[in-house]
Amino acid sequence: RKNTKRVPSFRKLLRTSQIKLDNKLKNKQYKQKSAAKKYRKEQKKLREAVRDAISRKPFPLEECKKKQVARKWEEKEEEDALPLDMMDEDDLKLMEDLAQKASFLTRDLSSNEPVHVKKRKHESVIEKYEKVPRRLQTEPEKELIHLLPIKDKSGIIPQAVEKPVVNVAQDEEEDTEDMEEAEDFNEEPLPVLTPEEMADQRRQKLQERKMHIAALASAILSEPDSNIKKLKELRAMLMEQDPNVAVIVRKLVMVSLMEIFKDIAPSYKIRPLTETEKATKVKKETQKLREFEEGLVSQYKFYLENLEQIIKDWKQRKLKKSNVISLKAYKGLAEVAVKCLCELLVALPHFNFHNNIIVLIVPLMNDPSKMMSELCVEAVKKLFKQDKLGYASLGVVKVISGLVRSRNYDVRPEVLKVFLHLRIKEVELQKDAEDIAPKKKFMTFKEKRKNLSRMQRKWKKAEEKLERELLEAEASESKEKKLKLHTETLNIVFVTYFRILKKAQKSPLLPAVLEGLAKFAHLINVEFFDDLLIVLHSLIASGDLSYRESLHCILSAFHILSGQGDVLNIDPMKFYTHLYKTLFSLHAGGTNEDIGLVLQCLDVMFAKRRKQVSQQRALAFLKRLSILALHVLPNSSVGILATNRVFMQTFPRMDLLLDNESQGSGIYLPELDEPEHCNAQNTALWELHLLQRHYHPTVQKFASHLIAGAPTEGSGALPLDLSQRSATELFETYCMKGMTFNPPVASVTPRKKDTFLQTDSFVDEELNKQLQQHISETVAHKPLDFAKHLKESSLA
Repeated sequence: RKNTKRVPSFRKLLRTSQIKLDNKLKNKQYKQKSAAKKYRKEQKKLREAVRDAISRKPFPLEECKKKQVARKWEEKEEEDALPLDMMDEDDLKLMEDLAQKASFLTRDLSSNEPVHVKKRKHESVIEKYEKVPRRLQTEPEKELIHLLPIKDKSGIIPQAVEKPVVNVAQDEEEDTEDMEEAEDFNEEPLPVLTPEEMADQRRQKLQERKMHIAALASAILSEPDSNIKKLKELRAMLMEQDPNVAVIVRKLVMVSLMEIFKDIAPSYKIRPLTETEKATKVKKETQKLREFEEGLVSQYKFYLENLEQIIKDWKQRKLKKSNVISLKAYKGLAEVAVKCLCELLVALPHFNFHNNIIVLIVPLMNDPSKMMSELCVEAVKKLFKQDKLGYASLGVVKVISGLVRSRNYDVRPEVLKVFLHLRIKEVELQKDAEDIAPKKKFMTFKEKRKNLSRMQRKWKKAEEKLERELLEAEASESKEKKLKLHTETLNIVFVTYFRILKKAQKSPLLPAVLEGLAKFAHLINVEFFDDLLIVLHSLIASGDLSYRESLHCILSAFHILSGQGDVLNIDPMKFYTHLYKTLFSLHAGGTNEDIGLVLQCLDVMFAKRRKQVSQQRALAFLKRLSILALHVLPNSSVGILATNRVFMQTFPRMDLLLDNESQGSGIYLPELDEPEHCNAQNTALWELHLLQRHYHPTVQKFASHLIAGAPTEGSGALPLDLSQRSATELFETYCMKGMTFNPPVASVTPRKKDTFLQTDSFVDEELNKQLQQHISETVAHKPLDFAKHLKESSLA
C-alpha cells in the first residue's frame, strides 16, 4: 500500500492554526529530548561495564572444602601422572604455553564449566563497547532560539540564533572577588559618633523621610489619575528598616495614606469589571478611569491589610525577625493604626471594604486597653449619628450582636450603649406625610390613547420623561427601603436585649439593656408587652438591681405603656409605688444623673398619663417631691420644683396643699410607702417657705411662684426663659459639674472705710482746743534712759 502522506505545502501551512503548529513543535522537541535521554543512559551503562572489566582482579585458587574430594583428586593425579621422560616434546611445549596464560592459572579447577565461558562473556561486553562509534570531546551543545522562517524561491528557510551561554566558573570567580572586596571593606572600622552627632544624623534622616512623604503625597493629590502608582511607593515606606527613624516614619506614612484615601476616594463603591466589560473596547478616558479605580482599590486593600497586621502583631506580642521595632513601640503603632481605621470607618462608609473595617473595629471596642476601646466606641457613635440610609448601622449592629453572643455576654457595657445613638427614632417620627401620601403613577399607553389627544400624548410623554430624569438625578433613597433597613436593625437590637434579659440578668450589661429598652420601647411589637412588663417587674421585685437600674426598668415600662400600650388594660400601680418608696434614696450631695432619670420617669408617669392618675397619688408625689427639694443640690431643686409646677397646672385641686385647713379624715403619714393611702390631702407645703429663703435665686423664684398657686400670668408668673423649659432641661442648665455657679455670683464692692474726724468725735470744745494745741507744738525727742528709771525706783 502506497504512503499517500505528503509534505504540506506552504499554503497549507499558512492555513494551519498557530496552536496546531505549536503542538507539532512541542511534540518534535519532546521526541528529540527522549531520544537524547535514552542515548545518555546507554552511554552511562557502557562506561560502567568498561570500568568494571578494567578493575576486575584474577580469581584466587579455591581451597578444597572436603578432604575426601581432595584425596580422590590426588589419587587420580597419581594414577594419571606420567613421567616426563615418557612424554613427547610437542606435549611438553603445549604444557609450557598453557602455563604462561592467565586463564590457566586463574581457572576454578573444581568447576565443571568449559574453559572459555568467562572469556566469552568478557569478550561480548568489550565487543559491544568497541562497536559503539567513538565521539571526540567537543564543545557543549548550544541551545538555539528559533526565529520566524524566511520564504525564498527554493522554499522556506528556517532561522535560528544561538542562545548565549553563561560561563558559571567566571561568574563564581567574580562573586568570590566581590565577596573578598566586601569583607575587606567591612574590616575597616566604623567611625564612633558622639550622642550629639547621632541625634543630628537622626534628625537629618527624619527630615529626608518627611520631605519624601510630602512630595509623594502632594504628587498623588495633585493628579491622582496619573500618579496612582506612587501609592505603592508610599505604602512601601511602611516597612522602614532604619531602627533610628522606623517608628516615626511608619506612623507618618499611615496617617498620610489615610488622608490621601479620604481625599481621592470617589463617592461610590467600585465594583470589579466582568469579563465581557474587559473584552469590549472603550475610550482612552474610560480606560484611564478604569485603571485608576483598579489601582486605588488594590492599594486601599493592601493598606488595610497592613493596618490589620500591625494590630495583630501588637495583640499577639509578636516580635519580627528584623528586630527593627521593639515591643513597646508596637503599642504606639497599633494606636495610630486604630485611629486611621476609625477615621476611614466614619469618612468612607460608602466605599469598598467598609464591612472589613467594621469587623476589625467592633472587637476592639471590648479591648482591655481603655484608650483603644474609647477610640472605637466614639467612632461607632459618630457613624450611627451620621448614617442617614442605615446600611452601615445595620452592618455594625450585626457584628456587635455576634460579638456579644460569642463572648457569652462577657463584654464591656459601652459596647451595648452605642445602640442608644442609632437614628431610628428620628426616622420613624418622620414617617407621617411622605409615606402615607400615594405615589404618583405614570399613565399607561392605553389610558393615554383613550383619554388624551395626539398632541396631549406628545406633551405627556415629554413631561414623564423629564420627571423620570429628575427622580434619577435626585437619587434619594425610598422611605420604604429605609424603613425596611431600620426594622431589620431594630430586630437584631431587640433580640440581643431579650437574650440578655432571659439568660444574663446578673450581667453588668443589664443597665445598658434597660436604658436601650427605655429608648426604643415604643417601637416594640404589642405581642411582647405583657411578657416584657412581667420581666421588668420581677427584676425590680428581686432587689438585685441598683437604684439607677430600677429607674431604667420603670422608665422602660412606662414608655411601653405610653405608646402602643395605651390599648392594653394594665395597671402599673406597682411601678408608682416603687418610685414613691425609693425617692428618698437619691443622693443629697452627689452630682449624679439619677435626678435626671427621676424627672424623666415623673414626666412619663404623670404628664403623659394624666387621665389614668388619681388625685391622691398626685398629691402624695407633690408633697414628697417638695420634701426632697430641701435636701438636694440647687439644680436638682430647680428640676423638682419645675415638676411640681407641672403637677399644679395639670391636676385640679392641687392648691389644697397651700391651705392650712385639713380636707377629710385622717392625718398625713409621711412614712407610709403607699401613695394612695398616706392622706397627703391633710398636709401643707410648708417646705416652699423655706425654699423662698434658698441661696440660689432661681430656687427662690420657683418657690415664690408655687406659693402664689403657679399662675401663668400676673405678678407671680415665671419669666419666659424659665417657664418654657422642661424640668430635665432646667436640671442640665443649672448643673454644677464644672464647679461653677449658675447664675454667677455678683461681685461685692468693698465698702470705703469711714474717715476719723476728730471734731465730730469729741463734743467738748475745751478738750479739742487742748488737743489741737498739743498737736501743733513741736515735740523734742529725747533718748529714753530705762536704767535711770530703774535706779530711781529701787532707791525709793
